[in-house]
Amino acid sequence: MKSSNPVLGRITAAAQQPTYSVPGGQPYSYGGQTYQQPAGYGYPETVQSTRDVMTIDDVVVKTVSLIGAAVAAAAATWILVPTQALAVTWIAAMLVGLVLGLVISFAQITNPVILFAYALVEGVFLGAVSKAFETRWNGIVLQAVIATLGVFFIMAALYRARIIRATPKFMKVVIGAAAGLAVVMLVNFGISLFTGSAGPLRDGGGIAIIFSLICIVVAALMFVISFQQIEDGIAAGLPRKYGWLGAFGILVELVWLYLEILRLISYFQED
Repeated sequence: MKSSNPVLGRITAAAQQPTYSVPGGQPYSYGGQTYQQPAGYGYPETVQSTRDVMTIDDVVVKTVSLIGAAVAAAAATWILVPTQALAVTWIAAMLVGLVLGLVISFAQITNPVILFAYALVEGVFLGAVSKAFETRWNGIVLQAVIATLGVFFIMAALYRARIIRATPKFMKVVIGAAAGLAVVMLVNFGISLFTGSAGPLRDGGGIAIIFSLICIVVAALMFVISFQQIEDGIAAGLPRKYGWLGAFGILVELVWLYLEILRLISYFQED
């Protein structure tokens, strides 16, 4: 299946370069004459070994590994970083994670060292933010984690049952919405740094609640796109290393979904 996603499209094109092979036992032509290749001789049908292509099990292992690294870093940050240093920690980690995430996305980096570095940075960010929220609202982190996992498994079930399908139009709309929300959030964050005010998008009011709900819906729908990209990559026989990109995409979406759910819950716990 050909993906409408430009990133996966470039990867698929690179992975599907023509191979030069003569399957054993199959006829082939040379110099205008047709010959029968004896079975058991000749080149293999594909240059790439079937052991070096993407599989769903391999992507799952990579995804769990990145999530595990992020969780470990978050736990260490929660334990080691004092409350008064949380703000500086999460802002620094957020900026480093943003830059690193953009580089990975646009350069299509599949180096596991870099991807684990990203997961660790995101873990530091999540640990600092979570501790700050938990300090103010006891029990909020557990609620957000349960809700995040619930949304993820629901979307996985809906995709597996083909109730939600990643059609080209669906992918364009969702990716466009996610990009637009990212720009709005970055602008709002920049304004808040200079004004010291969270602004209407994050102040806990009606607009903030609606904005978080929109972000949660878009983040949930992004899982469908990631599932489709992984499925397309497996069907296209992409090299095993590209499973890291599928794992990276799911980690990014889980982090975004968790943060938006955490914010939304906090709005309803304000005094």
